[in-house]
Amino acid sequence: MLYLDHAATTPVRAEVREAMLPYLSERFGNPSSHHTVGEAAADALSDARRRVAAVLGVRAGDIVFTSGGTEANNLAIKGLALGAAAARAERDSPADRRAHAAIPAVHIVTTPIEHESVLASCEYLERFHGFTVTRLPVSSTGRVDPNDLAAAIRPDTALVTLGYANNEIGTIQDVSRIAEVCTAARTPLHLDAVQAAGWLPLRSTGADALSIAGHKIGAAPGSGVLAVRGRLPLEPLLHGGGQERDRRSGTENVAAAVGFAVALERAEAEREALAARVARRRDAFSARVLALVPQARLTGDPVHRLPGTASFTFAGVSGESVLLELERRGVVSSSGSACAAGSDEPSHVLLACGIAPEVAQTSVRFTLGHGPDLDLEPVADAVADAVAAVRSGG
Repeated sequence: MLYLDHAATTPVRAEVREAMLPYLSERFGNPSSHHTVGEAAADALSDARRRVAAVLGVRAGDIVFTSGGTEANNLAIKGLALGAAAARAERDSPADRRAHAAIPAVHIVTTPIEHESVLASCEYLERFHGFTVTRLPVSSTGRVDPNDLAAAIRPDTALVTLGYANNEIGTIQDVSRIAEVCTAARTPLHLDAVQAAGWLPLRSTGADALSIAGHKIGAAPGSGVLAVRGRLPLEPLLHGGGQERDRRSGTENVAAAVGFAVALERAEAEREALAARVARRRDAFSARVLALVPQARLTGDPVHRLPGTASFTFAGVSGESVLLELERRGVVSSSGSACAAGSDEPSHVLLACGIAPEVAQTSVRFTLGHGPDLDLEPVADAVADAVAAVRSGG
């Protein structure tokens, strides 16, 4: 069986399992406990925090360990937006405070192609806190025009939140230009870097907050990080004992943090060589699929694309049926985001790129990982056979 769904999740690296094991057995202490067992756990947590910060080029105090990318995105968006609104309320005059009644609503800028955790967080702020949200249009390949972003930012814009690279089509945004726009407007920028980690540079992005999920880089599921500038007011989602510098209460998962640090270090160490090698294989695979299947169309940006992502539409056939035929031939892939798996609705990402709903429902995504090189020529042949089988009804 060939696993080509690494954008959904990756296998845990052997060195990560080895690093985590002691903190699941004899080194089991609570890092908040004031005894030798707890202090040993606290030391391990501090070391993991320092190592993650070093890879990302931020201060150790900027690192918040989370349960994954979804929590990191929720904390970044809700936490920064509500924190900015609260700070604005404190600056208001007494008359303004009475007029606002509570926290004044502010403005957020995002796009319609973001991960569900970003979209739902923005919708929550709209529904329950009266925030306004601008969703920037994207090109047919899924890219944001920085000029559109500059025009959308307002005096009350609290946050710009965008995906560094898209989880379905692999399109990479021009984050350096986007960061320049946000810096000029003095508006915080949050990047959802869940898909970018391990493939793209994470240092010096210009972002004020960065979300990463452990299971995309060979760490354990249920681990993640939000790197957020300490100068920014951040309202916590979880209240309680004040762990993570009052930004995420709850007993820390030391084993997950240690494993995450190891995985991130390994991913960064191999990133440049891996990205170049995988991109060459992806390009050869994509070219063969397009040559063998006349109805195939590559989605996403053909140049500004994650090295391991090749996503297609196959007009006239069901994408889910193609997936089933591929699995019968020993190939595991997906129709897009794992968070939307099983949905009959066409991809919101493809719709935002201007693809017709009936074509969007034919999408199939292949994503490569950090494992050993695979011979993808037979996979392309299997794709052609699977599409032909679905088209013929058998």
